[in-house]
Amino acid sequence: METKAKDAWGLALVLFLGQLVAFSMAAASFASSFLANLGVNTPLTQSFFAYLLLTLIYVPIHLHRRQKSRIPWYWYLALAFVDVQGNYLVVKAYQYSSITSVTLLDCWTVVWVIILTWYALGTRYSFWQFLGAGTCVAGLGLVLLSDAKSPEQQDGGKMPLLGDALVIAGTVCFAFSNVGEEYCVKKNDQVELIAMLGLFGLVVSAIQMYPLHNSLLRMF
Repeated sequence: METKAKDAWGLALVLFLGQLVAFSMAAASFASSFLANLGVNTPLTQSFFAYLLLTLIYVPIHLHRRQKSRIPWYWYLALAFVDVQGNYLVVKAYQYSSITSVTLLDCWTVVWVIILTWYALGTRYSFWQFLGAGTCVAGLGLVLLSDAKSPEQQDGGKMPLLGDALVIAGTVCFAFSNVGEEYCVKKNDQVELIAMLGLFGLVVSAIQMYPLHNSLLRMF
């Protein structure tokens, strides 16, 4: 009975944490859409603060543990670079498309992850998993069709199909990042991965922000 109770509490904790992550992502999507509607175009800055928080929390923990890294630093740099590009493309998409389309099309990540894990990690999926993924893809196709309106039906300040294309490109980056993170976690623990991803993501975001922000300032 005690084992079953522990399993039930463990399942409840996982479900709670999953819902907490979902709520956080929804809040981030709302904030990105709200800023885009206000005319604020700073996708890299938004990502910068997310990586900054990860760095401030996890890097001290990682340093305190004094464990030697089992994965070369340049792998973390590559993962961070891809992750930053994915965040940039998806947040940028809010400038052109609606929050509903961006949020739904972000699920394309699942499709690319299935393909990458099948070939890169040798993961095998059941018929029902493929059926579920196919159903999601069919729904996402309907989103693209709904955004493919005539110019007269579209908001003059929006370009939905461009926004959708940016999201899908961003999901490709997320898929490479997620599969790479899974590979790293299997060789090491989550603390080092999150710490290095936050640190290198912070560096990459800061480097990319400088020329882009300078070009924007010259435009005004």
